[in-house]
This record gives sequence, structure tokens and C-alpha cells, in this order.
Amino acid sequence: MQSSIIGSSAFLRFLKRWGVNLGIGLVVLVTIIWGYIVNDKVTVAVLASTVRQATPLVLGALCGLMGERAGVINIGIEGQMLLSAFIGFLFNVWTGNLLIAVFAAAMTGALLGLFLAFMSVSLRMDQIIGGTVINILALGLTGYFYQAGLVTQGKLQPIALGSLAEIPLIGPVLFNNPPITYTAIVLVLVVHYVLFHTRWGLRTRAVGEHPRAADTLGVNVYLMRYANVIIGGAIAGLAGAFLTLEAVGSFERAMTNGRGFVALAVMIFGRYTPLGAWGAALLFGLASAIQTQLQFFGTFNIPHQFIGMLPYLLTIIVLAGFVGRTHIPAADGEPYEKE
Repeated sequence: MQSSIIGSSAFLRFLKRWGVNLGIGLVVLVTIIWGYIVNDKVTVAVLASTVRQATPLVLGALCGLMGERAGVINIGIEGQMLLSAFIGFLFNVWTGNLLIAVFAAAMTGALLGLFLAFMSVSLRMDQIIGGTVINILALGLTGYFYQAGLVTQGKLQPIALGSLAEIPLIGPVLFNNPPITYTAIVLVLVVHYVLFHTRWGLRTRAVGEHPRAADTLGVNVYLMRYANVIIGGAIAGLAGAFLTLEAVGSFERAMTNGRGFVALAVMIFGRYTPLGAWGAALLFGLASAIQTQLQFFGTFNIPHQFIGMLPYLLTIIVLAGFVGRTHIPAADGEPYEKE
């Protein structure tokens, strides 16, 4: 009797925590199957677009996740993505080497992560202000130095993974993508393993929850926060590289278009976990892909401005409904001073 009661309570806790997510996932799955039966080509196109649209969002979410798990709030993801996109674009123009351009974009994000860590950890500035500084800095620098007419030397092309790419529905969606899209999927799994199954991850989470207790046990709080914010910045740099070197092949002012802030909503909706963030990013990506298709077909003669609001409306709903329901690291946003 007692074991059944314990099992029931554990099941109820599971439903309370993940029930909404599972319900949304089930609805999306049924919709995809129905859409594939009705029109397989459109369904494959929408799902392939979903994965592409989700890539910068999940990379941005991983950036924020790395920092916040260590106790540093990062609202500068938008700026990190934007400046990284610009630097990657410039290196592509100057060198014609896509690998060098991607590396330059990642290093730009890492340097901005170092700057944020310096402001937040060493100077103990308000972390919201520190992230805002990065956003304003990136917007100003890219706007000032941008030159129209620059021509890139190509962009990253899809790589089909052999016979896997020929699997109906799944193949064209998951196994025929450019390199950064594959990298994003791999990073989700890697970050999940590192955070929850390694000593580094345990120390990171300890620093984000109880930094003084972690310091007492010999964990270098400052080092862990610096390292995680810098690594997160490099991941955000990959998101910027995706925009200019893989998705578009060019640069425009403010081309991130709020994706960094949407990535924060993705992180929250994903309950500060990499796998949850990936699922949330796919949901947001699906909303973006659907609104693109609706604009393309001109459904019901709805003005395109209203259709374009769908992903941002979903962002507002998530922030309004889930911020108070997720477990935020206890020391998130709190500067630490060693005694």
C-alpha cells in the first residue's frame, strides 16, 4: 500500500512538472503525422525549416544555460549573436575561408562572454546592466562599421549523411543539414552530459545554487563562473555564424531580430536543461516555419504583419506562464564575494 502511494505521488509530481510539455509534444506529433498523410512534401519542408529555425535559438539557449547554471544571468545573448554574425561575415569576405570565419565568430562570442564575466564576477556589476551593455555595444559597432555591397565567398552547404538522408520524413529533416545545424544537435547532448554527469557539471551547478558552500569545499567560484560564461559565449558565437555563414550568406543591420531574447524564453521553457531547451527551440522553430508558410501561401488574406507575430506571441505566452513555474538556480544573478 505504502509503495503504491509513493509511486502515485511520484507520478503526480512528474505530471505537474512535465505534463504541459508532454501534452504539447503529443499535439505536435499528431499534427505532424496528420500533415504528412495529407501533404508529405509540405510537411517535410515545414519540419526541415523548423530544425533550421531552431538552431540559433537552441545555441543561444545553451549560452544562457551555461551562464545561469553557474549563477550569471546573461541577457546579452542578442548582442553576442549579432556581433559574432558580423565578424564571421567579415572574415568570410576577407579570407574566403568558411572554417576561419566560423572560428572567428565563435571567438567573438567568447570574448564578449569574457567581457560579461569581467563585469559580473570581477566588478560585481548588476548582471542585467552588463548584458544590456553588450547588446547596445554590438548594435552600435555593427551599425557603424557595416558597409553595403560586401560580397561573401559562399556559405555552408547541407551535408547528406548517406542512406540516413533517404529515410522518409526523418531523413531530409535530420540527416541533410549544414554543419552548424549538426553541431547544435551534438552540443545539446554534450552539454547535457557535461552538466549532469561530470564533476565539472556538478561544480557548475553547485556554484549556481550555493557558491559559498562550494567555495568551502574548495571549488573556485570565480573560475567556474568565468569558464562557463566564456564557453557559453562561444556557443552564442556559433549561433551568429549560423545566421551569416549558413542561413543567409550575408549581413544586415540588427539581423538577429530578437532571436537572443527568444533564446532566453526557450531556456526558461526548457526548465534550464539542454534537452528541454532543444524541445522548446523546436516548438518555436515550428511556429516560425508555419508563419513563413502562411505568408508564402497568403492564407485567408491575413496581413503578413499579424502572421509574423506568431513566434513573438508564443514568446510572451511562455514568459508569462512559465517564469514562475521553473526552478531558477538559487544564486542566479547574485555577485559572489569571497570572505
